[in-house]
Amino acid sequence: MPRGDVVSMAPDRRRQLLRTAAREFAEAGYERASLNRVLVACGMSKSSFYHYLDGKEALFDLVVSEATAAMSDALAVPSAAELGDGDFWPAIARLLDQLLTLDETAWFEDFGRMVHLADAPPASSLARFLAGIRAWLDQALDVGRAGGAVRTDLPASLQTQLVLAVLLAMDRWSLTQQPSADPATRHQLAATQLDTLRRLLDPAVHPAAPTPSLR
Repeated sequence: MPRGDVVSMAPDRRRQLLRTAAREFAEAGYERASLNRVLVACGMSKSSFYHYLDGKEALFDLVVSEATAAMSDALAVPSAAELGDGDFWPAIARLLDQLLTLDETAWFEDFGRMVHLADAPPASSLARFLAGIRAWLDQALDVGRAGGAVRTDLPASLQTQLVLAVLLAMDRWSLTQQPSADPATRHQLAATQLDTLRRLLDPAVHPAAPTPSLR
């Protein structure tokens, strides 16, 4: 947890610490990440670091908290109400375009790789971030089902699990297999991924099969 007022750290120094730590966690994973490497790269003494934070887990949490706050400021995430009135899929497409713009920034790309770490602390801010995504998906899919934009022949909880798994798999693949793709390639891949997601969910694209008789 923070020991001192982290906000009082000089902005440039704070920015360098967060971005260096994000790169270290993204490349090495949580367990293998070296706090010493981060501090050496930042030219920061251990005594200075421990004045603000009590260790590697606190730094990990700070990176996640700062990245998610910056994402929240940069993204116009549609509310459940904004997904209604026939605007469900266009709104999802606009959100995807915004995410692609963020991914072109190294800071957010490193955070994106952190999201997929298998060894992240279970009680970290990352777990809360993923829980927030799931909660938003629950609401978004509820609106989509009510408005006819999302198929209704699957249990709602199963549908959320499927969508979250597909989204995370797509994101993980994009970050690991095409980390240096040019913007045009990324946008083309994102359009194909959105089409794949729509084929999974949109009843207009994938009409539900007739429900078999139970007699």
